[in-house]
Amino acid sequence: MIEQRIQQQFFESADLLYQAAEQLARPLAMAAQMVADAITGGNRILCAAQGLAGLDADYLASRLAGRFEQDRPGLAAWSLAAQAREAAGLDLERLLQAHGHPGDVLVMIEPLREQRDAWQAALAVAHSQEMSVIALTGGTSDEWRGLLQDTDIQIRVSHAREARVIETQRVLLHALADAVDVQLLGSDE
Repeated sequence: MIEQRIQQQFFESADLLYQAAEQLARPLAMAAQMVADAITGGNRILCAAQGLAGLDADYLASRLAGRFEQDRPGLAAWSLAAQAREAAGLDLERLLQAHGHPGDVLVMIEPLREQRDAWQAALAVAHSQEMSVIALTGGTSDEWRGLLQDTDIQIRVSHAREARVIETQRVLLHALADAVDVQLLGSDE
């Protein structure tokens, strides 16, 4: 009984990854181009999330600033999530006011729209500072559309279970880091 339940976790995750590969390849390619354009234009990538998703923001920033799979110079990428955790009461809105500049890219990660109000303020700051936005979101509703501009890129994992969304978002982060490397360096294959 428990083995079947465990297997079901893997099957459900694999099914969602297959669907995401078909549905999200195009917006993810657009996001990689946005990041590569920002980097080559001398701008920065600011990765942000709240709660446990902040660890994914840290992870993406480290893959961009350090390296993913190809050896390359570090890219100008920071995690605002780490700063928000270290300074109690410091919100994303204030961090974006301090660090965001025109041409920078904000990569926001929000699995299931739990922090929508905080994101509303942060996105308003990002837009007022002429930053581009890549929104990795999850859930079954599309309520983010009202907060994003036409030039923003939303990559939404359409699933109700947070665990499945987070798993898929981690694969999306890997695919994004790889696609940015290919944009900047070409393929190593």
